Amino acid sequence: MSDEIEKLKRLSAPLLAWYDVNRRVLPWRDEVSAYRTWVSEIMLQQTRVTAVLPYFARFMAAFPTVEALAAADTEQLMKLWEGLGYYSRARNLQKAAQIVAEQYGGRFPDSYEEILALPGVGDYTAGAIASIAFGQVVPAVDGNVLRVAARITGSRLDVLDAKNKKLFRSWMAQAMSADRPGDYNQALMDLGATVCLPGGEPLCGGCPARDLCAARREGCQNELPVRTKKREKREEHLTVFLLQRQDAVALRQRSKAGLLAGLWEYPHVPGTLNEQEAADRLTEWGVTPLRWEKRLEARHEFTHIRWEMTCYVLRVRGDGPADWRWADGEERQKLAVPSAFARLTQEIHTTEKERE
Repeated sequence: MSDEIEKLKRLSAPLLAWYDVNRRVLPWRDEVSAYRTWVSEIMLQQTRVTAVLPYFARFMAAFPTVEALAAADTEQLMKLWEGLGYYSRARNLQKAAQIVAEQYGGRFPDSYEEILALPGVGDYTAGAIASIAFGQVVPAVDGNVLRVAARITGSRLDVLDAKNKKLFRSWMAQAMSADRPGDYNQALMDLGATVCLPGGEPLCGGCPARDLCAARREGCQNELPVRTKKREKREEHLTVFLLQRQDAVALRQRSKAGLLAGLWEYPHVPGTLNEQEAADRLTEWGVTPLRWEKRLEARHEFTHIRWEMTCYVLRVRGDGPADWRWADGEERQKLAVPSAFARLTQEIHTTEKERE
């Protein structure tokens, strides 16, 4: 048995004892099912727990079962997801729900391999569902767990390297509790989220692994885990138009493939246009400006892209291109506009409140 596995095996007892006292109270833990665990884990990808909590409550109220999610109206689903970002997660949730409903009769598959085969489910999510909902001895290794494991073992392996991730997963599989696998995985998640923190000083004094941790002993907590430097994000400049006609706003639907696929957006063009250039573009679209109200600047960062946006807010007349949809307040409540355009969406809300 390797030294790393031995160190991680010694963690099990104190970790579970710590978890029994310090576990986070979360709705998907209060009522455990494969469906609830799955939805929560998909929502938690790239998203903080505090942000997920209200979304999870609304989602469960709207789609309490996998069959309800499978049959959901796509616009309603995307609207409920609005603001969580990474919208492909929602689309994959529905695809997977349809598979579970049609191929498994609505009963969630209970083998790791079958769970892993569902759209949008990777090693970590499959491990979380298999261990938490079905009590299977399968690790769930995410960024939190990699950080904890790297610090306890003192490993200098790059945790972003795929083969190293596989090795860490192998270590965790051999070290984890066979009696309480779901609690063990959730305890590691909580430890990484609340004690063995990233980007700052970990709270070693309250850690159940403090006497086992190589990083604490060597004083190198802030050096671990080792991560390759992220590549610079590509910067794109856009000019975005918030066009208002009476009580309606111009929206158009994005392509069914690619970034933010199928969501609704405010009309925009590449580049940074001055006011005259913007007016010329409106003329090309068949729209006449009546009043220029504001020019705003906004930024949104995706995983590999940064949008730098110049935004014009104005009142207009005319219909514009055939693919535009003039949506009033009631209709906009049903359409999912991504958080990339949050600055303009907030501008609409502010204007509507001022009119009240």
